Amino acid sequence: MLRIHFTPRDLARVTVAATPAPLWEVLLSLHMLQQSDGRLVFEDWRRHVRAKVAPDQMRLLLELTPPKGYSPDFLTPAEAGPDFETTLEMTLATPRQEIRHQLELLSKYRPMSPWTRELAQGERASLHKLGRAIRTYHAAAIAPYWKSIGTHVSADHAHRGEALARHGVDRLLSTLHPRVRWVAPVLQVLDMHDRDLYLDGRGIQLQPSAFCWQVPTKLRDPELKPILVYPIQHAPGILRQQSMDALPSSEPLSSLLGSTRAAALEAAVAGCTTTELAKRCKISPAAASHQATVLRQAGLITTRRAGASVRHEVTQLGIWLLSGHGSGSLRQPQPQPRMTA
Repeated sequence: MLRIHFTPRDLARVTVAATPAPLWEVLLSLHMLQQSDGRLVFEDWRRHVRAKVAPDQMRLLLELTPPKGYSPDFLTPAEAGPDFETTLEMTLATPRQEIRHQLELLSKYRPMSPWTRELAQGERASLHKLGRAIRTYHAAAIAPYWKSIGTHVSADHAHRGEALARHGVDRLLSTLHPRVRWVAPVLQVLDMHDRDLYLDGRGIQLQPSAFCWQVPTKLRDPELKPILVYPIQHAPGILRQQSMDALPSSEPLSSLLGSTRAAALEAAVAGCTTTELAKRCKISPAAASHQATVLRQAGLITTRRAGASVRHEVTQLGIWLLSGHGSGSLRQPQPQPRMTA
C-alpha cells in the first residue's frame, strides 16, 4: 500500500479541488477505454469514443497510457492551468530530459514503439503530433460530457466541504474512499505499490475524478506537488453528453419540476445559502426559501445551519435526477484490486 505521512502543517494544507482536472480526465478515461469495468456507467461512452476518434490518433495515446501500471507524469501536469488548452500547453512544454526519463520508465511496462522513441528524443514534430492527438481525443471523449462531469465533481466537493466544516480534517480523510484508510498521521491507500510519501509540510490536493475507477491514483514522482486523485461516486448517467445543438440540460428537468425549481436544484450542486440561491435563480429570498423547502422535503437537497444563515447542498438523489438517469437500487460491480503508480 501507499502510505502518505502528514505533519501538523500538512493537515492544515489539505485542499479539495472544486472542479475536474481536464488532463487527469483524459488520462484516466484512456485507462477506462481499455477495460470493460463499469459497464453501466461507461459502456455508452466507450462506444461513442471508439466511433469518433480515428484509430491512428487513438493508437498514439494508448501507447502512452497502459490500463495498469505507470503512465508518464508529464501527461498530467502537477501545476494545472485554468483550462484544458493552457494545461495541454504546459504538457507540451515539459523539458525534453523529463519526457525521456519518464518514457524510459514506461518502457518497463510496454516496449517502446517507433512513436514513443521519437517522442523520447524530443523531436518537435512528435510533440505536435501528441498535442493533436490529445486535442482530437478530448474533443470527442471529454468535452461533450464536461458539464455533466463538472456537476458531479462540484457535488462531491460540496459534500467533502461539509465534512471538513462540520467534523474537521479527520472526518474528511477517513471517509475519502473505501480503499483509503486514515490512521493518523498516515493516510493508507490500498492496492497501490508499497511505498512511503512524506509530505514534509507541502500539504496535499485531493482531486475528485469521474474517470478514476475503484482505486485512487497519484503522480509517481514524489518531488512533484502532492496530488491524490480519487473516484467520485459513480452512477449511471454520470456521463451525459451535451452537444451544441442539444437542448440545455435543464429543459427536461424544467418540464418535470418547473424552471425555477430546476434552477434551484442545479444551484445547490456547489452549495449555497438562501440569499445566494435567490440571486442565482433571480427570485426573492422568500421564494428561494420556499423552493428550498420543497426540494428538501423531496430528499433532493439538505439544509444545515452555517453561522447566521443556512446552507443548501444537493443529495445523491438530486444528482441522479440532474443526470437524468440512474437509481440508487442499481447494483455496481464489486471493486477489483488494481496496482497504480
